Amino acid sequence: MPFYQKLGSIPGKRHTVFRQDNGKLYHEQLFGTVGFDGMSSLLYHINPPTMVKEILGQKNIAPEIALSHNMQMRSFQGFNVEPCNDFLESRKPILVNKDVYIELAAPSSSMSDYFYKNADADEVIFIHRGEGTVKTQLGNIAFKYGDYIVIPRGMIYQIHFDTSDNKLLIFQSFHPIYTPKRYRNWFGQLLEHSPYCERDIRPPSYVEPHNESGDFLIKIKKQDILHDYVYAHHPFDVVGWDGFNYPYAFSIHEFEPITGRVHQPPPVHQTFETSAFVICSFVPRLYDYHPLSIPAPYNHSNIDSDEVLYYVDGDFMSRNHIEKGQITLHPSGIPHGPHPGAYERSIGKTSTEELAVMIDTFKPLQLTTFAMGIEEKDYAKSWMNH
Repeated sequence: MPFYQKLGSIPGKRHTVFRQDNGKLYHEQLFGTVGFDGMSSLLYHINPPTMVKEILGQKNIAPEIALSHNMQMRSFQGFNVEPCNDFLESRKPILVNKDVYIELAAPSSSMSDYFYKNADADEVIFIHRGEGTVKTQLGNIAFKYGDYIVIPRGMIYQIHFDTSDNKLLIFQSFHPIYTPKRYRNWFGQLLEHSPYCERDIRPPSYVEPHNESGDFLIKIKKQDILHDYVYAHHPFDVVGWDGFNYPYAFSIHEFEPITGRVHQPPPVHQTFETSAFVICSFVPRLYDYHPLSIPAPYNHSNIDSDEVLYYVDGDFMSRNHIEKGQITLHPSGIPHGPHPGAYERSIGKTSTEELAVMIDTFKPLQLTTFAMGIEEKDYAKSWMNH
C-alpha cells in the first residue's frame, strides 16, 4: 500500500476555497478507488478536468482468444514481438482471464500526440529493456531496466522513451494492486522483515503544471473499447495534490531476497498482490545453506493456480535452454518441476544470478491468437529428455 504523499500547492483543508492568483478557483478532483472506500488522492486543477470538446470514435481492442481451456504446459518467445512505433498498438495480450491481462510490448517511439487512460485496470509495467520517463497528472517518474511502474486505474499518462529498443512486460489488473499484506502492519507500514520498504518506492516528482488550451487527445480504455476524447485543456494542469493513490516505481533490483537453510516456497518472492493473483520477483541470491539442501525447486502440483514465469536475465537453474524474454505457462491441475538434470545439477551450488518475474493467477488463463504465433512447440514434452 503506498504511503501518504503531498506535492505542489494545496489548501490547508479539504473541500475549501482555494484560489489562483487571478482570483479564480482551482478545481478540486477526488481521484479514488473502490467507491469512496479505497485509496484516494485530491488533485487541484487550473482548469475544469471535465471540458470535452469532441468525441471522435472508438475501437475494439479486446484480446482475440485462440484457446479458452488450456491444460498443457507451454512456452512463448517474448522477444519475438516485433517493434512498433505506437505504444498502444505495440501492446500484445498473451495470456488473459477476467482478472488480469498479461501483455508484451516493444514500442520504439514515445507517446507524443496523445495521452492514455486505462479506466478498466491498474497497470504494472515491467521494464525489461529501455529507459525514459512516465509523465502523469501527478508528476513524472524516471524509469530504467528492472523497474516496475505501477499506474492506478484512471490515471492519465504519457510514456517518453530515451531509447528505441524497448521491451515491456505489462499486467492489466482488474483488481487494485497492493503490497503483500503479510509485509504490512495494521497501519499499512511495511515491516522489518519485508523484502523492500517505503524508501525503495519512487513516487512522482513535482513538475510545473501545463496551463494550456487547445485540442488534447486522450485515449480512454473502458470495457476493452478504446475511446478517443478531445479535451479543451492539457490534462497535466495540476498545481498540487495529496493522498495515497498515485503512480510509483519500484526496481526489481531493490528486492531483498529471503533465504533459508532449505528451499523456500514461491511466496517469499512475492512483490505485489491482488485478490485474484500475485506477482513475484526472483532475484540474485544465496542458495539454501543446509549441508544436504537441494536448491532446485521440488515438484509442485498446480491445483489452484496457473503459474507464469517471465525470464529476464541470468541462468534460471530449474529450466534448460531458457532465453531472455521467454515465458512459460504451467496451468493448474497438473504438476510441474525442474527440467531433467536440474535437480541433481543444483546440489552444491551456493548462489544464483537469475532474474525473473512470476505471476500466479487463481483462475485459469486463456491463450490469445498472438500467443500461439510465438509459442515454442513441444515444450510440454521437454521433461522426457533424460
